[in-house]
Order: sequence, then structure tokens, then C-alpha cells
Amino acid sequence: MHLTREEERVYEGDCGWANQTCIRILVRLGELFGAEKLIPIDSAHVSGVSYKTLGDAPIEFLRALADAGARVKVRTTLNPQSLDSHYLGKKLQKDLQEPQLDILRQFERMGLTQSLTCTPYYLQRPARGLHHAWAESSAVVYANSVLGAWTNREGGPSALAAAIIGKTPDYGIHRTENRRPNVTVKVETKLRNETELGALGIFLGKTLGDKIPAIKGLPNTPKDMLKQLCAAIATTGMTNMFHLDSTSRTRETEKIGVDSHQIKHAIEELSTASASQPDLVFLGCPHCSLNEMKRIAQLAEGKRVRVGTEFWVCTSCHVRQMARDYVKKIEKAGGHVLDGVCTVVSWTEKLGIKTIMTNSAKTAYYAPTLNKAEPLLAPLQDCLKAGFQG
Repeated sequence: MHLTREEERVYEGDCGWANQTCIRILVRLGELFGAEKLIPIDSAHVSGVSYKTLGDAPIEFLRALADAGARVKVRTTLNPQSLDSHYLGKKLQKDLQEPQLDILRQFERMGLTQSLTCTPYYLQRPARGLHHAWAESSAVVYANSVLGAWTNREGGPSALAAAIIGKTPDYGIHRTENRRPNVTVKVETKLRNETELGALGIFLGKTLGDKIPAIKGLPNTPKDMLKQLCAAIATTGMTNMFHLDSTSRTRETEKIGVDSHQIKHAIEELSTASASQPDLVFLGCPHCSLNEMKRIAQLAEGKRVRVGTEFWVCTSCHVRQMARDYVKKIEKAGGHVLDGVCTVVSWTEKLGIKTIMTNSAKTAYYAPTLNKAEPLLAPLQDCLKAGFQG
């Protein structure tokens, strides 16, 4: 890779150990993928925040970076953590809480925004056409495909390194020629809800690998439904973006058709629970938008959560603040609005939760391994019927 004189100084350690470590991570990554240079980024988003998935070992590395004076050079947001102060923090033991707080302290020392969300684009929309370094896979696909931003799917360490250096290697989706579609996907059935969009994403992720599709047959699809497609397609594959423009021309002649049977099969494969009544009904993967909070509140009004069932809605603290009236209605009905948390990387198994019902294909895919729970995948309205009575 070609480095500028200033970058060479950082690489040789003239700007301290923390900066040297970070730029060496980026250069090594760039060399692996054939990048010729580093390019400036406008923002970064760092994953690897939940103590449940991160563990103890990386905490010392984060502390060492902070102690050495590492500071982010661009606006940098954080993925969700494993618990919240409103609800889970009161139910889980301290030996899980203290390390989680320590992780957040180290990130805060380095200047990262305590956003704790997988939907950072609700806090501030990434600039269209500018380069970013994001590590949350669902947000990467959404940013590239829906918002017109440019970002590779970073790992947590490379996103943090990019944030501290303010640059990322120039490869992959950062290059125009790699953003063009190379396969056409024709959706041959009408997709009625967010769960079916998620099922499409699960199927396409498995089928496409890292190919970039031009998807036809999804006219005027709401962004909240596209969010489920983005999350699911990133869950089972390495596709980092798609095109919805029906006029997009592919470089290859390969075409894939998707019919109602494939969508139904994907949903059935993700609904493996033997119990008909879930222990937990969960909405908010990816984190709920303001519109989703409004819809959930409207459907919950006048109802009560079923005895023996937990009802969680996950969102960011930013959206929670804007949705205060909706939060009150959900909590009045007996539900819990958790901000800054991801149920997938929280400690549900320690709360005795064995069956999770959700409208998120991503959650249904990960629940058996990360939550040790059997999933039920169903649209939002069906989740509300299972979670509430009255």
C-alpha cells in the first residue's frame, strides 16, 4: 500500500503506540484485500460492545488504547450492549454488569458516542456518496442500499482503528466498480409484511454469497420493511448491498427467481419452537424506528401482556426520547422498552427464557445459538396477539 508521509510517521510510531497499532491494523487489512491506499472516512460505527459476545480479554486492549491516548477523529457510534439500566440491569447479577460498564467506560474515554444502537442512521443519516467504516452488518447493507452511503462490512477492531485514524483501506464497496449488480433477483410473489421481507433476505444471503443483486419486484417497499431485508441478507451471507432500481443492468446474465414457496419454507425453517406460547415476545431487531414504536403502541393500547410472557421492544435511547408517549402506552400495557440493548446478545437464557417469538428473521436465525432458545417467526401483528390479551 502507498502511504502518505504523515501516514508513514504514524505507522513508524511517531504519533504514539495507539495510533501506530490502529494504522497497522488498517494497512494489514488493506494488503489482504489489495487496497492501494487509505481514504478519509466521514463516520464510523463500532460493534463488539456486548460483554456477552466480547468477553473479558478484549477489555484490556480497549483500556490500553484509552490509556495510550487513543481518540477518535470522526463521529463514531456504538452497537448495542447486553443490558439496560431500566429493566435487565435490575434483574442480572453484578458480575455481568460491571464488565459491561467497564467496556462502555473505555469507549467513552476514546470519544465514541454512547449511541448503543444497531440503527445509527436514525441518530444521524450518513452522508450520501461519502465513505464510512461501519461494523454492524445490517446497518452496512442499509447504508449502502437504502441511504447511498459507502462502507465495507468492518469487524469491530477495524472499525475502531478506522475511527481513531480517520481513514479506511480503499477496497470493496468503496470502489465504484465493486458496487455494480452482478445478478438479477426477480421476486415473483407479493411480500405482505416485514417478516416475509426478512425471509427473502435469509434466502438470498444463503444463495448469493457475496454477489450484489438487482432486486426486482419490490416496488414502493417501506424502509422499515427494507430494514428487515438488510438485516437478514447480512445474517446468512456476505452481500453488502443490493439495488432496487428496476433499470439497473447487471454485468452477468445470471438470474434468480424467488416464489412464495421459498419464502414460506424460509419462515418455517426459522420457526422451530415446539411450544405455541412464547416465554418472550421481542420486537426491535434491528432497533425500532419512531414509526414502529408508534405502531406497536397503537396495537398495545387497551391490552395487557399475558401472564407468564415477557414483552420487549428494543430501540435506541435517541428514539426512546422521541417516542416518550408511545413508551408510556407500551409500558402501561405491561411491556418493557429496552434502549441500548440487543436481545440477541443479552442474557435471556439466565432469565429462564426458552422460547422467543419475533418478527425479525435475524433474531430467529441466531436465537438457537446465542440465546439457547427456540424461535417463532411471525409478523408484528401476530406477535402482538401472542403477547397481549384483551
